[in-house]
Amino acid sequence: MEPASEAAQHRRPSPLRKIIAVASIAAGVQFGWALQLSLLTPYVQLLGVPHTWASFIWLCGPVSGMIIQPLVGYYSDHCTSRWGRRRPFIIAGTVLVILAVILIGFAADIGRAAGDHPEKKTKVRAVVVFVVGFWVLDVANNMMQGPCRALLADMSGHNQKKTRTANAYFSFFMAVGNVLGYAAGSYSDIHKVFPFAKTKACDVYCANLKSCFIFAIILLIILTSTAVVLVKERPHSPTQNQQSETKGEDEKKKQKEQQQQEDDDEEDGEEISSPFFGQIFSAFGNLSRPMWMLILVTSLNWLAWFGFLLFDTDWMGKEIYGGTVGGDNSNLYDKGVHAGSLGLMLNSVVLGLMSLAIEPTARWMGGVKRVWGVGNFILAICLALTVAATKMAKSHRHEAAAAGRSMLPSAEVKIFAWAIFAILGIPQAITYSIPFALASIYSSSSGAGQGLSLGVLNLAIVLPQMVEVFPNLTNSLKMLVSVVSGPVDKLFGGGNLPVFVAGAIAAAASGIFAFTVLPTPVPHHSPSPSNKL
Repeated sequence: MEPASEAAQHRRPSPLRKIIAVASIAAGVQFGWALQLSLLTPYVQLLGVPHTWASFIWLCGPVSGMIIQPLVGYYSDHCTSRWGRRRPFIIAGTVLVILAVILIGFAADIGRAAGDHPEKKTKVRAVVVFVVGFWVLDVANNMMQGPCRALLADMSGHNQKKTRTANAYFSFFMAVGNVLGYAAGSYSDIHKVFPFAKTKACDVYCANLKSCFIFAIILLIILTSTAVVLVKERPHSPTQNQQSETKGEDEKKKQKEQQQQEDDDEEDGEEISSPFFGQIFSAFGNLSRPMWMLILVTSLNWLAWFGFLLFDTDWMGKEIYGGTVGGDNSNLYDKGVHAGSLGLMLNSVVLGLMSLAIEPTARWMGGVKRVWGVGNFILAICLALTVAATKMAKSHRHEAAAAGRSMLPSAEVKIFAWAIFAILGIPQAITYSIPFALASIYSSSSGAGQGLSLGVLNLAIVLPQMVEVFPNLTNSLKMLVSVVSGPVDKLFGGGNLPVFVAGAIAAAASGIFAFTVLPTPVPHHSPSPSNKL
């Protein structure tokens, strides 16, 4: 049963300008994440974060994704605030993001003021502040993204095209945030805009991160304020909305709907009074076949992405540039990581362009499930091509060593690697858009709450990410791939390639399932076969 006003309150889709205003919040959120990726490493080294803390820090992402998004989704579905259901959580998430980036950016200064000795390698107090800020940032991002996507689904009404367009714009603004973050992070003198950023406890890298975060706060405040002022929500009123759904129907249909309404009212009473985790288990127990198939395809899709998203710049530093972390070839590794950052910039540009092209592409190809299937096959091909790029780079190094030339990769090798980064922006745009649109469409057809439905889908995204926070588990994955594939590890030369090959296999499987078992969304006017999620 729909827990709120999704059937009545948002039957008419909102104007596109309002949908864009809400989707643009993604740019502010993603701006901060891109800054983390581009500037976090030198900042962590400045603070002296112990290696044993690394898993604890990165554990927050999947843990908060597993708990916070479903939790926020559930309570936003039932929120009775006069400000609406989604906006209070978006505003609270924005406040927490601001608090988090202040803690992260000023961790060194706070630690020094609290008694950290500048000569010690590990600034314990600064590290604690940084870790707390990092966890708060993850929680805040999940508090914002879930309600933002749910609000977009509410604003789209039951219009499937509008739902796909809204999620495509959300993906587009994620790309905009990435580009802004990578660009700001690459500008080494940005701290000069805020002279107070550089202090005795905060060097140039730290001051750049701090200055970029100040810009991120300003951008997020502007975008969020614009969205919550421009977009109005009606307060959640289940009784009023349920009564409105029965108007204009013939007598026979009225009686049938009234009987169903009584059952649903009773169901809602149980739902509101039962614990949250009981609702999650109940949601899984009531999943319809379309949602189960969506979770299957999404899980395989993110399992494919996991390896490359985690090791993309590491692959450039080790396999393409032939460098090592520390030692004689550390300079080559650093150059490779910087080249990988350029690849991520190209990836973000293509991601943004493809996000705008998803809807016309879906019309041309005959449906979003076909677009997602083809996107998964593109992902599989690109991950497989990392093997060819690695062998090409290795062959060039052998030739360069024999001839006494520079060990840097040739222009052809770098262009090949950058092309892989860029082309991967196509399936990434699809991954950031279509699964969420389908979850909203399936839940609208079945009468489930948008917030909880998107939260359940998020579990399929974060579970594959649990591997990345445990180095031993990651190594075990590489070992497993090697054992299962026999001589494959020797053929690929070890390193990151076995994980990439495993990702290619998962992507191919995801593409096959997208074509074969993922249901085609049924137009809303068609009768829904069940009331399941």
